[in-house]
Amino acid sequence: MPDEAAGTTPLNMAAEFPPITTAEWEAAIRADLAGADYEKKLVWRTDEGINVRPYYRAADVQPLDIDPGQPPFVRGSPKPWEMMAPTAVPADAVRADWFHESGANAVEELAWALAWGVEKVANGAVSGDMDFVFAIGSNYFFEIAKLRAARLLWANAVAAFDPAMSAQARIRAVTALSNKSIYDPYTNLLRATTEALSAAIGGADTIAVRPVQFDQHLADNIHRILREESHIGDVTDPGGGCYLIEAMTSQLAEAAWKLFQQVEAAGGYTKALPAIERTLAAGREAKLKSISSRRRTLVGVNNYPDLTEKELDNFSLAAADTGPFPALRLASEFEEIRLRTERHARASGHTPVVLLLERGELKWRMARSNFCTNFFGCGGFKIVASAELQPADLVVLCSSDAEYPALAKEVVPATTAPVIVAGNPKEQIEELKQAGVKGFVHVLSNAVETLRHWQDELRLEK
Repeated sequence: MPDEAAGTTPLNMAAEFPPITTAEWEAAIRADLAGADYEKKLVWRTDEGINVRPYYRAADVQPLDIDPGQPPFVRGSPKPWEMMAPTAVPADAVRADWFHESGANAVEELAWALAWGVEKVANGAVSGDMDFVFAIGSNYFFEIAKLRAARLLWANAVAAFDPAMSAQARIRAVTALSNKSIYDPYTNLLRATTEALSAAIGGADTIAVRPVQFDQHLADNIHRILREESHIGDVTDPGGGCYLIEAMTSQLAEAAWKLFQQVEAAGGYTKALPAIERTLAAGREAKLKSISSRRRTLVGVNNYPDLTEKELDNFSLAAADTGPFPALRLASEFEEIRLRTERHARASGHTPVVLLLERGELKWRMARSNFCTNFFGCGGFKIVASAELQPADLVVLCSSDAEYPALAKEVVPATTAPVIVAGNPKEQIEELKQAGVKGFVHVLSNAVETLRHWQDELRLEK
């Protein structure tokens, strides 16, 4: 008999936590939403056109009919990944990383890589297993599912091309460069860590961690931590049974197969290159716009900057190998802005000061002051928050909408610096402009355009 007093009685988790139906979960969620739109609040619409639900259950997925550790190794290989240098890429590999680093989404990466691989087979350029190089970004679960989907797609393509073939996909994963920055190197390190983990869980054969503003030994240690401390390599299919990963694997594979068929119908990969280039250009533009408008956060770059960081003489960023396609760097516009401020500070001996003048209702003044600290901090300005007017290059009023007119009439005549307002007080805008307010900054502002505008107005060195 178990010794209950000693606490050795086995736990019966099923008895302690009885099953809850999906209907009960949904009822609880809708009660918490209190009438808010479920789809808008909780459903994430990705760049790939996939709607990701707030949770997944067994009924939401169709499990892959593939045993763990068995060909085509969609559910992991019994052999753990190898640590490789980023430059260790076979000359005849399919470079899906070129697409990623040039602005493609996961579905496009998979479809175009598949089309390229099929064309190689059709041209007799491949006789055995096929090497695919995939760049791994920060979309953690999608990157896991992307590698699993790549193996599934290649197996389907090979079977359709020649049922007698047994060529497997050999996946070489490299941490991405497009999402890294010369600023906030430790966030780069965190990104590289999660990317390497995605690659390991996704079943990559080799993983290369590229150091960006951090030392090579830290990149090497990511491998060691994943292998020796997390023991990810000891589990054949660490993502198996995760309903989200299983669902995303299927959805990415289905969407990529449809796009692959469109490429094939257009004559194959080489003939589709002009269309691919146009799609990549549109993807780069959309991604940069999402960063400049701050709809997408790049920590340390367009939000939550380290206000003390200076990188003018301390950066070295290798360009991504993107083959014939232009490279995308999400941080590039903010880096240019911040480096301009640093150059001006060096040339003039003065870093432009943005004074956040905090007055009035506590809730509003603090919320707007915090917003502007992040906003103007991303431009490399010196940020000073105070309730008192003091010398500055730019004054930002941080208060409530109702208090702005009186505050503007007090402050504008008392300073030679331009005065702007934090917020978008639509009913007071004309009155504030008449009082001498020169602009407004709020969540709908395009940060790149706004920061460049004030750099120009303050006559910062180019």
